[in-house]
Amino acid sequence: MNNYIILTDSGTDFTPEMIKELDVELLDLTVTLEGQEPRANSELDLPALYAFLREKKSASTAAVNLDTFLEAMTPYLEDGKDILYLGFSSGLSSTFASGRLAAEELSEKYPDRKILVADTLCASLGQGLLVYHAAKLKQSGASIEEVRDFVEANKLKFCHWFTIDDLFFLKRGGRVSATTAVVGTMLGIKPVMHVDNEGHLINVGKARGRRASIDALFDKANETMIGDRSEAVVFISHGDCIEDAEYLADRIRKEIGVKEVRIGYVGAVIGSHSGPGTLALFFLGSQR
Repeated sequence: MNNYIILTDSGTDFTPEMIKELDVELLDLTVTLEGQEPRANSELDLPALYAFLREKKSASTAAVNLDTFLEAMTPYLEDGKDILYLGFSSGLSSTFASGRLAAEELSEKYPDRKILVADTLCASLGQGLLVYHAAKLKQSGASIEEVRDFVEANKLKFCHWFTIDDLFFLKRGGRVSATTAVVGTMLGIKPVMHVDNEGHLINVGKARGRRASIDALFDKANETMIGDRSEAVVFISHGDCIEDAEYLADRIRKEIGVKEVRIGYVGAVIGSHSGPGTLALFFLGSQR
């Protein structure tokens, strides 16, 4: 009997519809827009957020803390359910560390319950794609240990490829210098980035122009995607640039022939740091 829940966090960038479809529980990171009170990630209107960011206003984010995890986990344990927590990359947030501490503390209080945790080393809809596969396994009857083992065995095959339109958001985050941002903007240079095996967002290349940077994401998928491509599910997230997302999705459908492409927003947590025009592609590949 699969008497357990999958708990994750809003690092997944899941919509309410996805949460319901996959029957997972989600905890919210918080976002503070310049001059405003902190709000839960899921409460933010994303088009409005990106309009706010286009005005060069700033936003900051905060992890889910230990007390929130304890408060969220306890009712399930009291109800006799086990918990599998699949957390936002420890390379980008302290959220997973808080979840792990909560699991350790509650395991002592509820020794008859299983509380398993996995650092996905993933972010945005990359984390979402991993949780999607985990939830589908659970729905097929897999045990909590089987789902956890799948995650640990396969998480480094969940590829994250990004391009960012506005270099000044990278400068603000300390990822490029002011000179690089200015010169790169003048020359139309767009970074090509990915999440590495330690769960960090790193710059691995560049392209001349927006369309070339999007095509570079397609090339990465075409080169490294594994498995039966006709059965593959691919996720794309965008920072309020749906036309670019649709262009990329159309190429993937026509030229790679995947089963399904799902498009969603880059959520407020990642989007606050990457800015408008961010475009990201997530798929299962031979390596990150």
